[in-house]
Amino acid sequence: MSSPAQQWRTALEAWALPDEIVNSAPQSPWIHPPVLFEVPDTIAPSPSHDRAREVLVEGATVLDVGCGGGIAAFALTPPATHVIGVDHQPEMLAMFRANAAARGVSVETVDGFWPEVALRTPVADVVTAHHVVYNVADIEPFLLALDDHASSRVVLEMPDHHPLASMSEAWRRFWNLERPDGPTPAELLDVLRELGLDAQREQWRGPMRVEQSPEQAAHFMRIRLCLPESREGEVSDFLQSHPAPPVRELSTIWWDVASRGA
Repeated sequence: MSSPAQQWRTALEAWALPDEIVNSAPQSPWIHPPVLFEVPDTIAPSPSHDRAREVLVEGATVLDVGCGGGIAAFALTPPATHVIGVDHQPEMLAMFRANAAARGVSVETVDGFWPEVALRTPVADVVTAHHVVYNVADIEPFLLALDDHASSRVVLEMPDHHPLASMSEAWRRFWNLERPDGPTPAELLDVLRELGLDAQREQWRGPMRVEQSPEQAAHFMRIRLCLPESREGEVSDFLQSHPAPPVRELSTIWWDVASRGA
């Protein structure tokens, strides 16, 4: 019987696209548009922010892995006054630094993939990683490096269903392709517990993160579907008849570093 980590990897590898579809794509479908990671002036409260904030003191530090524009970090300033952002996209790190400057918060950034850059990343009071784990097949080193870099708590946030699951109907429509539906937060908990980390989970509902306009939505969807630009109008028509739900099911998963090895 495979381990929880192996099951997690297998479930994520099932999301790979057939070579004939990828080879026909005019550009890579694995995009992370910066527009989806912009930080609002006022960040709405959430269980994820609450779980991190409850262990922070004034002047604390936050490490945000896969930071994007930094919603997870800047929701915690104050009481945190220093933020560290890790991301492999330079444009995301530029957004992170600009958002820190706008808030008068001291900042460091680390360019690269986690956990490869862990050795050159400082330790922080709280480590956050929001909407990242579904991109990580080799999950155990990723989680252990998060744990190693927190002096107090690690807080993860993830949707209850893979973020690409919302495109399943579109893949049927345009490619007659069935998509998988795993892994799940429950499976991530299994991995954490096998690592000796006493993680907790809180389920909640939050707003769906969407593009700023229908035109942007059709553009990015067309790229993710490996379709040529000439079919963007078809994708737009599809989205009009299949609007995204306004909310999604989410999970906050957290653990205190003192729980390790229990």
